[in-house]
Amino acid sequence: MNNKWSLRFLLKPLFFAVALLCGIYLVLYIEKLRPSDFGFYKDIFSKEVVIKRESSYPLRKTGGKLSKEEQRYAEIAWKYFENNYQDSTGFINSVQYYPSTTFWDVASYLHAICSAYELEIIDSTKFDERITKILSSLASLKLYENKLPNKVYDTRTLQMTNYGNNPVEKGVGWSAMDIGRFYSCVNRIMINYPEYTPLIKKVIERWKIDDIIIDGTMYGVMFSTKDQSAKMVQEGKLGYEEYTAKGLMMMGYDVYEALLYTDFLKFVKIEGIDIGVDTREVKYYPAYNYVLSEPYILDGIEYGFDVNSLELGWRVFKVQEKRYEKTKILTAVSEDHVDQDPYFIYNSVYADTEKWNCVSESGDPVPDLKQLSTKAAIGWYVLFNTPYSKRLFDSVKDLYDEENGWYAGRYEKDGKINKAITANTNGIILECLNYKVRGPLVKMNK
Repeated sequence: MNNKWSLRFLLKPLFFAVALLCGIYLVLYIEKLRPSDFGFYKDIFSKEVVIKRESSYPLRKTGGKLSKEEQRYAEIAWKYFENNYQDSTGFINSVQYYPSTTFWDVASYLHAICSAYELEIIDSTKFDERITKILSSLASLKLYENKLPNKVYDTRTLQMTNYGNNPVEKGVGWSAMDIGRFYSCVNRIMINYPEYTPLIKKVIERWKIDDIIIDGTMYGVMFSTKDQSAKMVQEGKLGYEEYTAKGLMMMGYDVYEALLYTDFLKFVKIEGIDIGVDTREVKYYPAYNYVLSEPYILDGIEYGFDVNSLELGWRVFKVQEKRYEKTKILTAVSEDHVDQDPYFIYNSVYADTEKWNCVSESGDPVPDLKQLSTKAAIGWYVLFNTPYSKRLFDSVKDLYDEENGWYAGRYEKDGKINKAITANTNGIILECLNYKVRGPLVKMNK
């Protein structure tokens, strides 16, 4: 046979194989599937990302009692929950004197009740009264499509509302992230306060949690006010997704994919540190990709870090220290309410492909609202014992109103206090101070 034709004969199957594999890769790209969904092709198209870990970390030792000053800080945080309590429903306002709440903030409140009791700020009578009242209300709450909690409720009436606190008869969908965080409270109460297990089961037995989980991944409902349409969307990016999945995992739900740190992980070098970010950018997915302090802090104080969240969280902490060393701007970034329009921000290490990006919920840049977050500064302080974490704590330890609670932070631009006072800031501060005494708050042993 002619050598020319022989070569063509041999190369033809190879060209076909290459074309076939390229076609499969194109399907993966278009459908945004994991390479692992196609079995052995993972080895061809996906090199597993390895998280290289430190040999040791300066974790703060927990145990003992709070100092007199720290106890006072905890009592100031509880003031918020005294001032914003709705006696008719047992709910708490998410923001001072604004009668609205999300399930993320319901979780902040439940953690605050437990922490206030464990720190002896409230007695057993008050604890029982508060827990029983809110769980009873939650057990009778109207659900979105009779399946799951709506994203927002009026704290006075428990009506389903939109984010403007306007009543919406059919609701505006559910948040898988908010519900996932609520399950950290479910586990904490059932483990440490089993006498309330029957009541909390009345709350969650009505919920169709299986509707959140598709192939081990968590989905929420995105609602359009323009055409009143709703669609299921994957919720949660790196850090948030794994943290909120843990509560569901502890209750036996299959959220295996949501718990994986490496499926959509890439590293972006910021201030010389490789920061873990999610590859699912907003141009392909409807939710933004925020890298900030909150999910890692909550993971550490509630569950105790796992090997991956510890390393990734440590890097998020260290890169903020590096920014301070470079700019002399004290840095502790997180999601927070602010006391001016647009009233809520995501101040991030990385967001929407940009480093040190501060954006509104709609994704619009709001660089003038960058701030030192009070709860993030205190969170890093109780987790890591370093000179920088101490510097952060010292910089925010006076950011409170004695009678109303802790302010959200201090603006970088002009040094003014962000006077937003919220359930999330004060609830997380209570959790942090309680963690300093007890260690991780959601655990099998009291």
